Amino acid sequence: MKYTQQKWKGLASHKPLYDIISTALGDLRITYIPGEHSVAVLLTVEFLLSREAGAEEDLALKKQALPEGIRRQFNRYISGKRRNFDIPVWIEGTDFDKRVWQAMKDIPYGETRTYKWVAERIGLPGGERAVGGALSRNPLSIILPCHRVIQSDGGLGGYSSGVEIKRRLLEIEYYNSL
Repeated sequence: MKYTQQKWKGLASHKPLYDIISTALGDLRITYIPGEHSVAVLLTVEFLLSREAGAEEDLALKKQALPEGIRRQFNRYISGKRRNFDIPVWIEGTDFDKRVWQAMKDIPYGETRTYKWVAERIGLPGGERAVGGALSRNPLSIILPCHRVIQSDGGLGGYSSGVEIKRRLLEIEYYNSL
């Protein structure tokens, strides 16, 4: 599934909203633009790492309940009952970032690949560090499964929401793919 700005032309004129979903792994803040018929286009998905006062608030955005079908997809994924998402998304990034993010879609549920594999897949042998940088800018954590990318030595590497969240996502996928 490829998503470009052209696919969602005109969305930039809409004001994004956000909602917070409580999951077994922590709270997810999802920024989105509402659409017709309970459809929304997702812009960002991120784990909230802090429960400090105001951590959930984004004064620049209005909080509004996410459509129930989208909320259900996230909850089912984290509970191990769903393997992929059927949600429209709009991603912004460099062409390089988008190539890296697209390569992640080729990593099957419950499996991992290395930063080196991704670099070679996109035609940049030796570009593991650049791949890591692009993964750190992934706006759609979980949907674009950067948690499935690990180090060549088997180490987990980094994850924007922390290595423990990455470990738990990999465990959910591994044990539900047996």
